[in-house]
Amino acid sequence: MRARHLPLLLLLIVVVAFAALNWPTLMAPTPLNLFFATTTAPIGLVMLSMLVAAAVVFALYMLVWQGSILAEHRRHAKELQQQRLLADQAEASRFTELQAAMQAHLARLGERIDQSEGNIRAEILDSANATLATLSELDDRLAGTNQRRHATGL
Repeated sequence: MRARHLPLLLLLIVVVAFAALNWPTLMAPTPLNLFFATTTAPIGLVMLSMLVAAAVVFALYMLVWQGSILAEHRRHAKELQQQRLLADQAEASRFTELQAAMQAHLARLGERIDQSEGNIRAEILDSANATLATLSELDDRLAGTNQRRHATGL
């Protein structure tokens, strides 16, 4: 039993005990005015019946209210689940787009690296050819100088 039900249970016990202790007085006939007629009836029983009727109406109202709240809660939970699903799908598509963008960027970087590598190889080849040409020219000069020395006898 929940703690919020305890006061209602205690009130019900007090009302039942009061009615049981005062049953003869509650059942005493009394003249009652019903606006259009006058009758004799036990006023205590009439009041007790009205109390029970009010409690039943209140209980029915609470059941309907709780049911509507429960239905509203379920509807909100379904909507929330749908929104979560949409958010997850959007996030997944963003990750896919990001992955595609990163792959495209990496491909462009790979192309640039390949192009730079080709340029560096061409520059190295040009530098090697220039160095070989310079060495060849120096070798030719040195050979020409040595031939002149041998021809002159030095």
